Amino acid sequence: MRDLLILGIIIAALPFAIAHTWIAVILWTWISLMNPHKLAFGFILNAPIAAVAAGAALLSMVFTRDKLRMPWTPPVIVLLLLVLWMCLTTVFAIDPIGSSSQLNKVMKIQIMTVVALIALQTRKHIEMFIWIIVLSIGYYGFKGGIFTILTGGGSRVWGPPGSFIEENNALAVAVIMTIPLINYLRMVATRLVFRLGLLALMLLCTLSALGSQSRGAFLAISAMGLVLWYRSERKVVNGVAIAVIAAGLIAFMPSSWEQRMRTIETYQQDNSAQSRLGAWRFCANVANHRLLGGGFDLYTPLNYAVYAPAESVGTPVAHSIYFSILGEHGYGGLFLFLLLWWLTFRCAARIRRQARDRPEMAWTYHLAGMCQVSMVGYLAGGAFLQLAYFDLPYNILVVLVVTDRWIREGGWHQEKVGAFGSGKPITAAAAPHPAANKLT
Repeated sequence: MRDLLILGIIIAALPFAIAHTWIAVILWTWISLMNPHKLAFGFILNAPIAAVAAGAALLSMVFTRDKLRMPWTPPVIVLLLLVLWMCLTTVFAIDPIGSSSQLNKVMKIQIMTVVALIALQTRKHIEMFIWIIVLSIGYYGFKGGIFTILTGGGSRVWGPPGSFIEENNALAVAVIMTIPLINYLRMVATRLVFRLGLLALMLLCTLSALGSQSRGAFLAISAMGLVLWYRSERKVVNGVAIAVIAAGLIAFMPSSWEQRMRTIETYQQDNSAQSRLGAWRFCANVANHRLLGGGFDLYTPLNYAVYAPAESVGTPVAHSIYFSILGEHGYGGLFLFLLLWWLTFRCAARIRRQARDRPEMAWTYHLAGMCQVSMVGYLAGGAFLQLAYFDLPYNILVVLVVTDRWIREGGWHQEKVGAFGSGKPITAAAAPHPAANKLT
């Protein structure tokens, strides 16, 4: 039944996807983030539905009558340079054949990132893109939050098999990154039922992240909470509210959860933490000896024996977005990666400056702020996870770049409302308080 339902949705969407590239982008994003076919048990389980969606997107670029144009902004240019650098490091990788397989996966994601940059033009496109991200990741947050409540937090929450977020730690960070986007949709929703539903989803996503028992996710959500508090107008009131909610959520979790979080302070005695440190030293050694790094297919016993003989191989990943880029693509790759996210963060800051005190652009002010908070979660939680090539942060880059273009092209003259009738943020967004402009 699930197989037929998923197949029916795809078949029904394909004609619209071919006619309108932005719909093809929505279809691809749903499949790429949610992996709905992995929730089935029949013929659709291993069907190449992502390739079908990508093919529809590329085909639509030939036949669509919609406006398509690439926004040549600094983050986009650096992203393309990073992709080219990855191609170069693959050619000179320790194992070029093995690395080319991972490069193929990365290239599919980045090609569709470029298509999204070209296709998403209006506020409705942007908000529909955000909705599909929220529903795709939020599904697992909703499910995981219910699971955490039913089990009393005693079992870990896992993601869809065969995806970037299959592991409990990765799913937790993805869910945490989605919470600010859910909050944005709550702020611009004009219907009370939507606002209440999205608020409930935020709480369930928080419970899901805690239920993953991921220490990296705990640090990520702590960093995000600190940013939200720092930007708030009434710091005392909001600080007390955050503290009360946090205390209530933590009190709900079992003692085993608290004991695991406490190992952050005693990482010297934790085997998992020591394995991560060993992997980081290995990646640094590879980068120190090879200008272009070791390539994607790097984490083998033989390479460990050459570049870090004293370290245990452990789980064959770098356990960090920073060290995976460093080991696989060298210091040049790490520089481009860090520059990419710094420029993306500055793009959000530019949007907030342009939209400040502009009621017609109030939604962009709050969207850019929530995207910044989401990036803080990624950059903090990703320090301990292998998510350097995960779609979601690049989707946030897309949202910010096309929103910046919407402002530059005067989109507010044509669009007064967004997707599903969304309007001005429910907070005092038309004239943001000066205290809310920090970190921009």
